[in-house]
Amino acid sequence: MREMTAERAVRSRRKRGYYDYNLLAVVIILICFGLMMLYSASAYEASNTFGDDMYYFGRQAVISAGAVAMALIVSRIDYHVFMKWSPLLYVLALVLMAMVKFTPLGVSAGGARRWLNLGMQFQPSEIAKIAVILFIPYVILKMGKQAKRAKATVVLLVLGLLQAGEAYLFTENLSTAIIIMAISCVIIFLSHPRTRPFLLILLIAAAVIAAVLFFLYQNVESSTDFRLNRVLTWLHPEDHQDSGGYQVLQALYAIGSGGFFGKGLGNSTQKLTRIPEAQNDMIFSIVCEELGLFGAIILLLLFGYLLYRLFFIAQNAPDLYGTLIVSGIFAHIALQVILNICVVLNVIPTTGVTLPFVSYGGTSILFLMAEIGVALGVARRIRLE
Repeated sequence: MREMTAERAVRSRRKRGYYDYNLLAVVIILICFGLMMLYSASAYEASNTFGDDMYYFGRQAVISAGAVAMALIVSRIDYHVFMKWSPLLYVLALVLMAMVKFTPLGVSAGGARRWLNLGMQFQPSEIAKIAVILFIPYVILKMGKQAKRAKATVVLLVLGLLQAGEAYLFTENLSTAIIIMAISCVIIFLSHPRTRPFLLILLIAAAVIAAVLFFLYQNVESSTDFRLNRVLTWLHPEDHQDSGGYQVLQALYAIGSGGFFGKGLGNSTQKLTRIPEAQNDMIFSIVCEELGLFGAIILLLLFGYLLYRLFFIAQNAPDLYGTLIVSGIFAHIALQVILNICVVLNVIPTTGVTLPFVSYGGTSILFLMAEIGVALGVARRIRLE
């Protein structure tokens, strides 16, 4: 009797499918961790600026709660529906980014025009990331066997380059453009049966980057371009504290002063006006100062487990479309984590990339959770063995 009951339960689970509660749990833990660190990093500035130490925390908490609810709703949608709407989303992302540049609805902040105000202020370049994640796999499936040809690969790269180019030209966001192009390349690479052409492209790209870096190093000091000045600030932050080097140096001081276990939650001194807007790009330095290397390792382990769950879903997805879109989500989150931490450690020049689920930003958390919802939707289609 017990054996029959157990067999029925297994059959029921097979029919019902799989829901990745582990992915949902680790995302919620990251959001809660981010809210805790956000309040610690922003309370002093919020109190001085707005007279309310809960200003940033309250806004982020409300948006995060709504984003989690939205992800749960999206996870209940059959992800194949997105194939039908992905061309429209792709075009919409292009139109919205053009509106930032050519209409009065574009909003400037921090010296860059990247936001669009349509009753709610957001960054259209975030939509572009989701657009390439959903649309390029759709085009690959439509191409069928033709996708293996060199001509098809060029077309797919152009589709990614079009979104990346608009993100760079119309929203003045080079880092997002790089992320969009990288996501596109990862999806195309995974769908292609041959590795050698991509290795050749990678070698050529590495040679071009090396040549550009050499040229920049030779000419950066005489240039007035702000991006080249960022490179100069990265190379010699101590000599350019009035143009960006100050924030990087203070972040490094925060990391160094934290030690292994940190100064204790809420006890950061660098956040007290020394690191401007510490709740944004530089929040990882506050994590290191208050929680030390131990806290930083815990955070990285959480991100590692999140990426592992996405890898598991991509590997076990019931079809190629599911595999490719979850792989794109994996690439997006992994790239943002790597770029943000590298900036804080001064390994690369400042990019303006936020730390997923931890940094302050309503647009970022909404679209990231939309992607998590899509990944959960793919996971629901996995059949248990």
